[in-house]
Amino acid sequence: MELDRVNLHALALSRTVAHHGVGEIGFCRVAEREAMAGACNFIDVALLPPGASIGRHRHADDEEEVYVVMKGSGRMWRDGEEFEVREGDLIRNRPGGAHGLVNHTDADLMIFVFELAVPARAVAP
Repeated sequence: MELDRVNLHALALSRTVAHHGVGEIGFCRVAEREAMAGACNFIDVALLPPGASIGRHRHADDEEEVYVVMKGSGRMWRDGEEFEVREGDLIRNRPGGAHGLVNHTDADLMIFVFELAVPARAVAP
């Protein structure tokens, strides 16, 4: 998809299981690296219905991922710590870090996700 202008709430979402999570989520890859001039690997939107999750997973040491909670709330697991997230939260998943997200509520949880390429010199040992 060529990226110029997109309404995130109007995207057609496909159904998928994310990183061996529980249940299916709605998902749309808004843009791939080729659609942008910067160091962004991808931009996604995900809708987690009640009870669904994005399974715990780890990205490479040269990838940094950011979640923005657009709607709803849930429980995030990141590098061994669990905490609540809610609409308006921005959560950084560090290079090489492990994370997952569960919608433990009775309302939809919608997130905006982008992954950045991290230069090797910026990655802590």
